[in-house]
Amino acid sequence: MDEGDRTRRQAAKALARLLPRVQTTFQAAGGAAQDWQAFETRVTREWERLFGLLVVLYGQQYDFFYHLEELLHAAARSWRDRAGWLKQRDAAREANPDWFQSQTMLGGVLYVDLFSGTLAALHDAIPYFKELGLTYLHLMPLFAAPEGNSDGGYAVSDFRSVNSHLGTIRELTALAEALQHEGISLVLDFVFNHTSDEHEWARRAQAGDPEYQDFYFLFPDRAMPDAYERTLREIFPTVRRGSFTFREDLGCWVWTTFNSFQWDLNYSNPAVFRAMAEEMLFIANAGVEILRLDAVAFIWKRLGTSCENLPEAHLIIQAFNALSRIAAPAMLFKSEAIVHPDDVIKYISPQECQISYNPLLMALLWEALATREVKLLAHSLHSRFQLPRGCAWVNYLRSHDDIGWTFDDGDARYVWIDPHGHRHFLNAFYIGRFGGSFAQGVPFQENPDTGDARVSGTLASLAGLERALQAGNPEQIDLAIQRILLLHSVILSIGGIPLLYLGDELGTLNDYGYVAEPAKADDSRWVHRPRLNRAALEQRHDPTTVAGRIFGSLAHLIALRKAQPALYDGDMEVIMTGNPHLFGYIRHHAGQRLLIIANFSEHPQLIDGNVLRMYGPGTAFVELNTGTELAVDGVLTLDPYRFVWLETVAGVPHTLPS
Repeated sequence: MDEGDRTRRQAAKALARLLPRVQTTFQAAGGAAQDWQAFETRVTREWERLFGLLVVLYGQQYDFFYHLEELLHAAARSWRDRAGWLKQRDAAREANPDWFQSQTMLGGVLYVDLFSGTLAALHDAIPYFKELGLTYLHLMPLFAAPEGNSDGGYAVSDFRSVNSHLGTIRELTALAEALQHEGISLVLDFVFNHTSDEHEWARRAQAGDPEYQDFYFLFPDRAMPDAYERTLREIFPTVRRGSFTFREDLGCWVWTTFNSFQWDLNYSNPAVFRAMAEEMLFIANAGVEILRLDAVAFIWKRLGTSCENLPEAHLIIQAFNALSRIAAPAMLFKSEAIVHPDDVIKYISPQECQISYNPLLMALLWEALATREVKLLAHSLHSRFQLPRGCAWVNYLRSHDDIGWTFDDGDARYVWIDPHGHRHFLNAFYIGRFGGSFAQGVPFQENPDTGDARVSGTLASLAGLERALQAGNPEQIDLAIQRILLLHSVILSIGGIPLLYLGDELGTLNDYGYVAEPAKADDSRWVHRPRLNRAALEQRHDPTTVAGRIFGSLAHLIALRKAQPALYDGDMEVIMTGNPHLFGYIRHHAGQRLLIIANFSEHPQLIDGNVLRMYGPGTAFVELNTGTELAVDGVLTLDPYRFVWLETVAGVPHTLPS
């Protein structure tokens, strides 16, 4: 008998023993017969996978079957308590598992306190979200966190309590249901690498409880931290050197990858996995449909490694995935892995994270904008864009976080770029230290030893709008706006789910006032997390204003995207345009074929008509942005930072109806 057969037999034997006990408890607590039937069906479907993953992770633990049974009880309780409207959504999504591949998908992200103040007040913004075309809304961390600096809410003190300044869990669930009725999925973060040092588990550890001390990594002296740090990289070098913090109250060193108040969880302890699984299911029952898995690369530690992207990290996420398929089957996982492109892709599969941020596309769009050349962008995406079936990229231009240059060094060298020097150039360009740069950014976590840094800044400021407005230069304002639209054109058409950081659709600029707030002053990312600009919001329908020009053009592009069958799913083919400044690709689906070309230069650029005819194919096209036809004759000229979405027209060109 091979190992696979042995595991299958063990899984079947365990389920036969455990399921009747779980059923008895379920029914005793008032669970409905039809709910048990649905639960049993999903458990039977997912059990072998879940059991196999947990055996690899924890099968050698003496109390493995205790944790296994408790986990199954927790899943049953969660399903029993799941609201009726969520169970209806579960059934609908299981009947249409590719729902998130639609070209009608559009995401938005915001901080509740900075956008509306409270969860209750956010209801009033739903008409605006619908006007923009959003179908999913990511609310940045809103669970209880320490006062003052909480890493923007990513130091969670209680996964079952909303920050009191924002509202309550009941208000969160009500908002989720209201959004669902309007066709908008709620997205929240699952911060599962660490907790804050104010979390109940951490407090019990501080009080000397050995059970909860085993939830974290505590070391009595520097021997083990020093051993680990020989192979670890520093994540926040300006905050704290190294990855460990000495706690006077404990008299020991605590593993803190990010900030000293964020304690890394010890997933080699099965009790941690079970505890966090219960937190995940609680969040799912609050109405979440997409769960952003934060810092996925860091969740398993092994001496002598970088403690990033280890195989066990994938097993843990896959086990969470199997559990969610049982108790919250509509919920998708979104991976946040801002690591090497080869490692990013490893988190993406129907059995792990169905969707993922696309940090490579984000970084290379900014790279192409700075260099005015698309060779690295085209070469990298030619081989690094394809995903497994049933998965999708989340394409974004910026987030709450910084911008780092996570391209592959080999890809850079292939197109004759020195990767180390190029990253320094890009930092200098977007921080405004490079002569002639249009960008107005701020350095983030600049390492004094290596010179490495990342970049903070809003989309508009990085794209040149801030400098242009300061100079009062209409021509530069026009170019900045066109850069903003160019970048959005790509994420709206290249394949996957486009994600807008709300405020960018209005041309929001950097807010340097963060330095006056002690809890934010040391974190330059707050420069691109300003409050909603209500004046700009009121101007969004006025085409004589900057906000109106950006919003109106972007709303047009969004509506255009939603109407194109070719933009369904994520199949995309990069083409060779024959011009180093022009990025081109093909999208096709359901009988429609689109050829999309973008000019990353501030000068007009030409593309040969033969290229269009070859990739079209055809002799005439409709340019969808303007609704006009053009016949291919000689060359096509693209004005500075312009883009075209070309659809082949059969037969002789004709005048389109108005």
